[in-house]
Amino acid sequence: MTLEQPSQGATSEECAAKVMETVPLVMRFIRKEMRIHNAGFLSIPQLRSLAFINRNPGASLSDLAEHLGVTAATASVTTERLVQRNLVQREHHPKERRRVVLNLTDEGKYHLQQSLNHTRAQIADVLNSLSAEEFSHVEQGLALLKSVFDQTEINSQE
Repeated sequence: MTLEQPSQGATSEECAAKVMETVPLVMRFIRKEMRIHNAGFLSIPQLRSLAFINRNPGASLSDLAEHLGVTAATASVTTERLVQRNLVQREHHPKERRRVVLNLTDEGKYHLQQSLNHTRAQIADVLNSLSAEEFSHVEQGLALLKSVFDQTEINSQE
């Protein structure tokens, strides 16, 4: 496998186009592997919900709905199914009785971790065909991309 060589003096627009071309391919692979590992047990929206709640303990239903890009009612139905499977715990906020907070149960954490481990192993298998130099380039590029987008997260929270 050979990586496409970066052009000298690529513009931010050209780089953005490559990001938008590549990230969906990677996300489709990740979703496919997570779906294969959880066939019949969890849907992709349910997995995304578990991952979001894991990253954001105590999140509200509206936070989850916004993340999933669905209505609060749809997020509530998804959450109810996860609660019934003992993967998510839904409780009233201690100070705001009308607000619901979401947290993963130990079983929810276990299932999410199993799915992540499986998917990580499948990605490693794909990357295994890269040379050490190519692997290093991918790793450096991803680290740089992460730092750039971490900064956008920080700025959007201020």
